[in-house]
Amino acid sequence: MGIKSIGGRKRIFILNVPVDVVPEESLKDVISDFIIDKGHHQIIFLSLRGLLKARGNSQFADTVRKASLVIPVSKRIISGARFLGKHIPVRYMPFDFSIKLLGILEKQNHSLYLAGSKPAELQITSTNLRDSFPGLSIVGRYAGFYKREVEEDMVLAIKKASPSLLFVGNGIPGRSNWLSKNMKNFNPGMFLWCGNCFDIFSGKKQKISKKSWESGNYAFWEFIRKPWKIVMIFPHMYYLLLLLIHRIRKI
Repeated sequence: MGIKSIGGRKRIFILNVPVDVVPEESLKDVISDFIIDKGHHQIIFLSLRGLLKARGNSQFADTVRKASLVIPVSKRIISGARFLGKHIPVRYMPFDFSIKLLGILEKQNHSLYLAGSKPAELQITSTNLRDSFPGLSIVGRYAGFYKREVEEDMVLAIKKASPSLLFVGNGIPGRSNWLSKNMKNFNPGMFLWCGNCFDIFSGKKQKISKKSWESGNYAFWEFIRKPWKIVMIFPHMYYLLLLLIHRIRKI
């Protein structure tokens, strides 16, 4: 698959998985286009694990293919694009991207709906976002970790609120797949899942420093705290093998 230009951004394919190239200076125009065209636009943060999962015929693969914006968050995806001779995507930290997105929406007087987290944490998140983005209208919130029988009520509440952005955190079963599955039940707008973002907004977790994010050192400390994650070396090796095979086939 070649390069596709979609609404001011370039879409490349790494191992047949879509990845968008969105320079920071173009992000405002991309988001504005989403709002103007009054469509349903899901934004996906794509990790290396997510990229490998999106190669098959799973529900997540379908979610990624249908997404309006696929933002890489893994250094391996960037190096993979470089190895395959593709346009190099911009790697965003999910929290920083979310801040930029909320800032763009605030300047244009748009609205936000929050779903996910436990009630107390969601309250703190909502309060902190109101303080940080006073021009952004928070038109509703719904805590996660709910009983399945109330999901229909939540979906209806979101539809009635008709937010510019439905921002979803942990506690929503299915995460990005939940958004994709329920898209038809919502009014046009943007849809984003970012679990750690809610945790940072509520103070439950600390934001990774920009230096640690760019260097990748945070992954080392994550391994120190959770040594069983050494098993992730196997998906990395598999990814490198797939890249090599893909490159040889293109020669």
